[in-house]
Amino acid sequence: MTRPLRPRLGFLGTGWIGRHRMAAMAGTDLADIVAVAEPDDAAAAEALQLAPAARRVDGLDALLDAGVDGVVIATPSAAHAAQSTAALSAGKAVFCQKPLGRSAAEVAAVVEAAACADRLLGVDLSYRHTAGMTAIRDLLAQGALGHVFGVDLLFHNAWGPDKPWFYDPALSGGGCVADLGVHMVDMALWALDWPEVTGVQSRLFAKGAPLADPDRQVEDYAVATLDLAGGTVVRLGCSWGLQAGRPAVIGAEFFGAEGGASLRNVDGSFYDLIAARHHHTQEEPLSSLPDEWGGRAAVDWLARLAQGAGHDPRSDRLVTVARVLDAIYGRA
Repeated sequence: MTRPLRPRLGFLGTGWIGRHRMAAMAGTDLADIVAVAEPDDAAAAEALQLAPAARRVDGLDALLDAGVDGVVIATPSAAHAAQSTAALSAGKAVFCQKPLGRSAAEVAAVVEAAACADRLLGVDLSYRHTAGMTAIRDLLAQGALGHVFGVDLLFHNAWGPDKPWFYDPALSGGGCVADLGVHMVDMALWALDWPEVTGVQSRLFAKGAPLADPDRQVEDYAVATLDLAGGTVVRLGCSWGLQAGRPAVIGAEFFGAEGGASLRNVDGSFYDLIAARHHHTQEEPLSSLPDEWGGRAAVDWLARLAQGAGHDPRSDRLVTVARVLDAIYGRA
C-alpha cells in the first residue's frame, strides 16, 4: 500500500519524552498530528499546546480509529511490545521508545508484525544520531583507525529513574542494562557495521551486592564483555545511582591499530556530547556543540514515512541487540 505523502500521526503517551519527540516532528512540517492518547490531564494539555489541531482520545484503540497513519509510542516499557504489535497489525507505522520489548522474544514478535504488515518500524535509539557518533562511524567505515580491537562503553546515570515501574523486573525487563546499556550496545554494533557477537560475559549488581533474585530485583550496576567476530572485544559498564560525582558519565572509546576515537559527555551532561579522533596522546575534534540530536531518530523515521517507506529489513538488528541484552541477563 502506498503511504500518504503527509502522514497523520497519533501519540500514545505524552510525558516529557513523548512531548519532546512531538515537538521535533512538528518542527519538520512533514506530518499532521491529529490525535493524542494520554491519561494525565496536565501532560495531555501540554501536548495539545504543541499540536493544537489534534484531539484527545481515550487509549490505543481510539487512537487507531482516529484515522492515523503512524503511532508514536512513549509509554512504560512493559506495554511497548503489545502496543507496537497492535498498531502494526492495524496497518499503522510505529515509532516506539526503547526498549521495544523486555526480551528478544518480544522484540522479534514486533519486528515480525512490521514485516507481515509491511509497515515502517522505528525505535528511539537516539545516541547513535549524535553528530559525534556519525563522525566516528564514518571514520570506521573508511578504515581510518585500522583494525578496531577494543571498544569501551560507559553510561552511568547518577540519579537513576524516578518512576517505580523501572525497578520492577516484570514491568521493565531489567535495570540499567535495559534502560542505558541498550543505547550503548546498539551504538557500538551500528558503528562497527553489525559484526556477529560470538560471546557475552556479564556481572550484575543491586545495591552493591551481586544480583541475587532477578525475578524481584533489577540491577543498578552492570559490567559486560562482548566478543565480536574478527577479534574485537567490547567492554560495557552502566549503572543507576552510582557515586559518580556528576549527573552522568557517558563514553564510547574505539581503539584501533592506527588510531582511536571517542564520544564523551561534557561536564556530566546527558545531552552535550562531543567526539574526537586520537593520535596516540594527541586528539583532534570531530564534532562540536551545540548539537540538538535528541529528536533526530524520530525525525528520520518520519522523513522515511513521508517518503512512503514500508517495512525496513534492517529492523532485524533490533532483535540482534535484544539478544545481546538477553545474554547479559543470562536469559540466553
